[in-house]
Amino acid sequence: MLVSRPCRADDFESAWYKDWCAQFRETPRLHRKQWEFCYILQALAERGLLCEGATGLGFGVGREPLAAVVAKLGCSVIATDQETSSAIAKGWAETNQHAASLSGLNDRGICPPDAFERRVVFETADMNDKALSYRDFDFVWSSCVIEHLGSIRNGLDFLERSLGFLRSGGVSIHTTEFNCVSDHQTLETENCVIFRKRDFLALQSHLAGRATLHFDWELGKRVEDAHIDLPPYTSDLHLKLQLENHVTTSFGLILTKA
Repeated sequence: MLVSRPCRADDFESAWYKDWCAQFRETPRLHRKQWEFCYILQALAERGLLCEGATGLGFGVGREPLAAVVAKLGCSVIATDQETSSAIAKGWAETNQHAASLSGLNDRGICPPDAFERRVVFETADMNDKALSYRDFDFVWSSCVIEHLGSIRNGLDFLERSLGFLRSGGVSIHTTEFNCVSDHQTLETENCVIFRKRDFLALQSHLAGRATLHFDWELGKRVEDAHIDLPPYTSDLHLKLQLENHVTTSFGLILTKA
């Protein structure tokens, strides 16, 4: 099964990658954001969680297709995003990366409308709110969100709190930014952070006995894995990129609650 690991070029030739792209109606391309959707869906499928009656909780869903795909496969979902005023202030609404209601989450027609309305609920949620009271879900997910919570500490704290939203044995899956070069110097601003290997290992140690994480640190050995996309970024080969003075890629984290 997939473990916690970075995006790699060989994933894009796999049958599972192509199958998930077909599910959310995209042509496979060497782009890390598309990989994040496929990674989350494949990790859930491998753990038997994309089935009739399973329950999921999504954070920072924006306009992503994941809620529609998992609802199509029979899951009941609460999809959340930040309040509209906050999204406007941070620029997410301008770039069409924010959901203000349920209507924008199935605009590709992935899930039959009647099934989507039965299985998906939209709510606003502040991921930094320590009082969030969600409980007993089979799975929790977010794609490209925890790096925008204000600090590395805030992101790691949310990952720890996400365990409280799960039933015993439930799975919390998230994709985020990963520093490909340094385990020391990194980016940490209010708007975006880049996590390091040391941050994830510290989380693993901190959660020992409460959750399991298994890691694969291989960054890939193909020519495409060595390419670093520079601003202005392309949509054709975008696995690793330069973000300010750092090289980053997408990293998938899978936490299984004890």
